[in-house]
Amino acid sequence: MTFLKDIKFSFLNADEQERYQKHLTLEEIGKEGQLKLKNSSVLCVGAGGLGSSVLIYLAAAGIGKIGIVDNDHVEKSNLQRQVVHETNAIGNLKIDSAKKRINGLNPNIEIFTFDTRITAENVLEIIQEFDVICDCSDNFGTRYLINDACLIKNKPLIFGSVQGFEGQVSVFNLNKKSPNLRDLLPESPSKNDIPSCAEYGVVGVATGLIGILQVNEIIKIILKKGEILDGKILIFDLLNMNIKKLHLKSDEINKRIKNLSQFVDFYNDDECSEKQNKIDRINANDFNKLYKAKSNKILLIDVRENEEFSTYAIEGSISIPLSLLNQASDLEFIQKESLIKEIFTICKSGKRSDKASIILSKFKIQSKSIEGGIEKLKQILLN
Repeated sequence: MTFLKDIKFSFLNADEQERYQKHLTLEEIGKEGQLKLKNSSVLCVGAGGLGSSVLIYLAAAGIGKIGIVDNDHVEKSNLQRQVVHETNAIGNLKIDSAKKRINGLNPNIEIFTFDTRITAENVLEIIQEFDVICDCSDNFGTRYLINDACLIKNKPLIFGSVQGFEGQVSVFNLNKKSPNLRDLLPESPSKNDIPSCAEYGVVGVATGLIGILQVNEIIKIILKKGEILDGKILIFDLLNMNIKKLHLKSDEINKRIKNLSQFVDFYNDDECSEKQNKIDRINANDFNKLYKAKSNKILLIDVRENEEFSTYAIEGSISIPLSLLNQASDLEFIQKESLIKEIFTICKSGKRSDKASIILSKFKIQSKSIEGGIEKLKQILLN
């Protein structure tokens, strides 16, 4: 992937001149600043709560090239905070939903999508073409991985996190003396059983506010204007409307990262990592043979949203959307059925069913996720 960085725009087209009129009248931006935004590139890791407002405002501001990394699908429970997605996008890849939305908002920008999870194997290649990296991920393992990759590639990193009514935003690795995530969190908080967003919950406006502030820092970095949160972290308590600004000190020992393999434990310390959760899967062909032989001994749980299930479903399957799977009544029913039946989970492509099997395993319910999901199984049944 190359962006042909040698090509720089020296003009704004007629649509852009009208679209960015309020920017052009600002002394701090003007035509020169708007061209800087147009010639810049930003990678957003995550198209969820933080990523939604980040992507919308990056596009609206006229950032020329925007990258989106996410391999998740839109679920109804996302829509309370993930405002880049709409109800009719439920079940679709978040990168596709987000791309459609921000393309509709601003057709002058280029969008690059990556249907993948950031890993130690792909992160350096993905981030290398972008000027600024914006961390909108939702787990500590990914945050450390992005941080370390930005250290290796000398990329400024815009950090944001939310939980409940609280949020934080900072800028890491802006220059050689800047702090990074390891200066803020030397040890992964997940080791201390800090609850995830899914477990703890989050008020939707918190992700919106922190995401917008992340974009504000990106714009200032590109324009080289104003006071940037380099060496500082803003902490918001939206419930009580308290704001704190803390100073971070850089330690040279936290910059000595030359190879991502040095800190693989940090990256694998995610509660959703496959190694930790040991997801049990079955390929669609094997499941099809098994289902035909003894369907009466199988409970097939379709974890897609109700709208998807009503469009097409495997005969005999039951609908329990992933967002509702941990309700007591559903778990009690599944536990009883597991005494006499094998439990299988299915979704559109296999990603949500993996998550469903992880949830069930926490309640000591054994299940298998069907690889390829409905899409693969449907192909087999039609042949």
